[in-house]
Amino acid sequence: MADEKEVKKDNKEEVSVNKAAEGDLIEIKKGPLKGKKGKVIVLRENSVIVEIGTNSKTDEPIKTVVNHKNYKKAK
Repeated sequence: MADEKEVKKDNKEEVSVNKAAEGDLIEIKKGPLKGKKGKVIVLRENSVIVEIGTNSKTDEPIKTVVNHKNYKKAK
């Protein structure tokens, strides 16, 4: 998929947000997981759900929700 850009206008201020697609690799820019990379599982309107690893004891995936403003696409 091509990069999608969403432009919002709030109080005469334009904010451009890059959205990742399902399956893209992203890097988290803010918060306690800053610097972690993960694979996008679900794309939502204001955020994405990302799998950042697996729990070694239970073999369950570790998932987190990240706002579109708080990540960048990894290379």
